[in-house]
Amino acid sequence: MPEIRSMTGFGRAETVTDDYRILVEMKSVNHRYLDLSIKMPRRFNCFEARLRQLLKEYIERGKTDVYITFDDYTEGSRRLIYNHSLAGEYLAHLRQMEQDFGISNDINASVLARFPDVLVTEEGSDDEEKLWELLEPVVRQAVQNFTNEREREGANLKKDLLGKLSLIQDCVEQIIAFSPSVVEEYRTRLYNKVRETLSDAGLTADEGRIVTEVTIYADKVCTDEEMVRLQSHTAAMQKKLQKGGSCGRELDFIAQEMNREANTTLSKANNLQIADTAIALKTAIEKVREQVQNIE
Repeated sequence: MPEIRSMTGFGRAETVTDDYRILVEMKSVNHRYLDLSIKMPRRFNCFEARLRQLLKEYIERGKTDVYITFDDYTEGSRRLIYNHSLAGEYLAHLRQMEQDFGISNDINASVLARFPDVLVTEEGSDDEEKLWELLEPVVRQAVQNFTNEREREGANLKKDLLGKLSLIQDCVEQIIAFSPSVVEEYRTRLYNKVRETLSDAGLTADEGRIVTEVTIYADKVCTDEEMVRLQSHTAAMQKKLQKGGSCGRELDFIAQEMNREANTTLSKANNLQIADTAIALKTAIEKVREQVQNIE
């Protein structure tokens, strides 16, 4: 069963031999989608597509930065290039400046060599497949370490969320327990108020009509539907957390729906006990919404 993973994490792997050293480091933060940034030596640029494909095997969401360092200790890995034509252009312009301004030209070879791009270093030619064979296992080890850390953090997030969902269930059960007496009290108060108003106005009370109208208005403070939906959403979130895998987007959507039901419940509350419980419910749901933002 796949584990819940956090979107934040760090991973590192290194291999060192007599001929080379490869270091791969990775870190990530929350992001709605997968955003990969790979910084590596130019000689590895040809592997960018392969690296992205490899990383996508392990990562689905998060802004992830990958840093690759490569030190080649073998002889002939770099060579010096002398740009003869560019050096000639520099020299020609310097001589022209000497004539134009009547100034001495003290240029010599060592000074000319320091001009931009006269002498440049160039990487030696590489066997791409051999280079990939060196790079791939280090990257895989780094991303595996990275994934392990995300899963450890994900386990903590899962435990925390299940605790918060248990609190939400308790709040829902309390509101369900309070609701019948609250609706009945409201219906009785409304019924008595209507009869009193009609009596004060000298009007005859139609008992059947009064009961019907009172029932309609009393239903407006009933939260049965909201509680049923909240129970359903809570169970769905618990199920997805237990199933694991990349479920952050789905959990975020469920949390939004739960928040909507909590807002409706709070707007209907005409009893201090239910209002206090609805506030605790909404607070717990807000905490869930914040926490699921960290899940891949």
